[in-house]
Amino acid sequence: MRRYLKSVFALTALSFAQVAIPATSTSTFTVTATVASSCTLGTSNVAFGAYNPTSGTANDASGAALVTCTTGTTYTIALDAGVSAGGASVFSNRRMRIGATTSYLGYQLYLDSGRVTVWGDGLNSSSINPTSGTSTGNGSQQSYTVYGRITAGNYVTAGSYTDTVTVTLTYT
Repeated sequence: MRRYLKSVFALTALSFAQVAIPATSTSTFTVTATVASSCTLGTSNVAFGAYNPTSGTANDASGAALVTCTTGTTYTIALDAGVSAGGASVFSNRRMRIGATTSYLGYQLYLDSGRVTVWGDGLNSSSINPTSGTSTGNGSQQSYTVYGRITAGNYVTAGSYTDTVTVTLTYT
């Protein structure tokens, strides 16, 4: 019986004990970020390779402008006339040259595979890409082919010709 009374007493004592429950308080915070319109521009060269003026055919080649913009960013792509053209917007006179000589080889860059629409800065009968409006970034790389042509029958000094064309990406 003694054991029974001890058990009853212990249970009675425990029933009056208060269990400590931790108090809590909550709050929230906001996580924010502002993503600016941004783009990157890369290029691949237009390499005509060997040109034979006696072949009677034009020499075609292509390169690319490679654009990656944040989703929804609008942009245009312009090309200058090249350093050997004699002026920033002199697209009718695009030409390569041998080093610092006065030996030039004419060429042209186009927006289309038919090589009709001259790709330039929108001045002097040239067009930008796209020809109307703007392109829109999608977060992935977008490739724009640059179509090049050397016309047939350019009997110029033999050698290695080069030019440097600046590509300008304008975005908002």
